Amino acid sequence: MKVATVGDLHCKKTSRGAFEPLFAAMGAAADVLVLCGDLTDYGLPDEARVLVKELGAAKGVPVVGVLGNHDYESGEAEQVKAIFGEAGVQLLDGDACEIQGVGFAGVKGLGGGFGVRALQPWGEEIIKRFVRETVDEALKLESALARLRTTQRVAILHYSPIAETVKGESPEIFPYLGSSRLEEPLLRYPVSVVLHGHAHHGRLEGRTRNGVPVYNVCVTVLERAAPGHLPYWLVDLDHASTAAPDAGVQPLSESRETRG
Repeated sequence: MKVATVGDLHCKKTSRGAFEPLFAAMGAAADVLVLCGDLTDYGLPDEARVLVKELGAAKGVPVVGVLGNHDYESGEAEQVKAIFGEAGVQLLDGDACEIQGVGFAGVKGLGGGFGVRALQPWGEEIIKRFVRETVDEALKLESALARLRTTQRVAILHYSPIAETVKGESPEIFPYLGSSRLEEPLLRYPVSVVLHGHAHHGRLEGRTRNGVPVYNVCVTVLERAAPGHLPYWLVDLDHASTAAPDAGVQPLSESRETRG
């Protein structure tokens, strides 16, 4: 199976036609499309409707993904999710699905930082609630992975589970870009690859502590990694290899904001 993936599209109401070339190329190159959150810019239903129409260029290739923090901005995440669901897009939130014999498990995730510098549940109640929310996201991911019985599993997140793929961002904002608590389920349940977004100035590639490849597929990261190409990443699960799109593909013309 080939998986074409991208995150942080930040689709606006004015984005009609902007993403059709991208989705057409992804659909032609892959068996499944994976979207790693921040699908919309302000979490508005009208933005979701625009992106759903753009996804039609993929010509019926299955689409699976997760929401990102921007998709919650306007308090209409459930309606946004419903719009994608009605169009056949499987948005995962502690859920799992199987497509052509490959398992996909996904959560949005949350921040809190990495390793010994991770935020701890001590002090004010609001800090305890924040840490608890991140732990809950990790538990949802673990539950989703545990339900899969497939040989190959793909983990989809918005926030990063490792520090390596957020390097390039200012160290001061690392705690807002992910959490090593999200890595724990990936160590307990074997996965083939981990995909996330959110860190617009991070690194494309990293690995979990047990060596599983992790890719930050934020659109701005991919644009830097492969200038002149459409910004998506292609993962070949059958051959355990990855590659950028073909060199002949043209970039998107619309400029996008790069807010995290």
